[in-house]
Amino acid sequence: MGPAMPEIPTYVIVGASGGIGTALCHQLAARGPCRLVLVARDEARVGQLAAALQTEHRTPPAVACHALDALNPQELAAAFDAAVTEFGPLTGAVNLCGSILLKPAHSTTDREFADTLAANLVTAFNVLRAAARAMPGGGSVVLVSSAAARIGIANHEAIAAAKAGVTGLTLSAAATYASRGLRVNAVAPGLVRTPLAEKITGSEPALKASTAMHPLGRIGEPNDVAGAIAWLLDPATTWVTGQVIGIDGGLASVRGR
Repeated sequence: MGPAMPEIPTYVIVGASGGIGTALCHQLAARGPCRLVLVARDEARVGQLAAALQTEHRTPPAVACHALDALNPQELAAAFDAAVTEFGPLTGAVNLCGSILLKPAHSTTDREFADTLAANLVTAFNVLRAAARAMPGGGSVVLVSSAAARIGIANHEAIAAAKAGVTGLTLSAAATYASRGLRVNAVAPGLVRTPLAEKITGSEPALKASTAMHPLGRIGEPNDVAGAIAWLLDPATTWVTGQVIGIDGGLASVRGR
């Protein structure tokens, strides 16, 4: 049996105001009473999400908001500490920070590569470290890798390298923290229709090409990925750790016709 979790779960969602983060917060709120700690850089957007969560659900979650950059480990750690102080033991934490860079290696600048690693891998490490320190009694941490780290896709070198790092981080951390009941898993999406992917989804030729790459015949929607994350966060899934789950329409594992 896993560690006892609080009767009302508390989740820290970093990158909460993005497309998948917004969908995840609404899914968690719809499941029943919960406490949501919303972390994002844009104070206005995270405030709008908090307001929507309060008005759109029969049992509104208790909400705390923190406007900060997950690349700042001190501010991030302080947000986790504040969550524990306000709500008690944490049930789970998620990192949804990220970026998309579609360029071959020879066209990628030093700055673009560094920014890609920072947005995707460094934020994941910072969230994991803060969660591990703030959750001594166990729980669930979910990170985001990518189908591009599992299968070779042209012009994805920087983002594939960063997301492959997230996969390695997930597996090592799952081994490190298993003995104290802290589960660490990741999801690996294909292309998802979010504001972050708008440059691709907003172009008809690019969208058509991307859709054709996914054997199930469509790109993902935020709720597709959010549902898998919500499942990994659920205290009922206490025997799942060290997994990188493809939520990608078959992109990384199935050959289309």
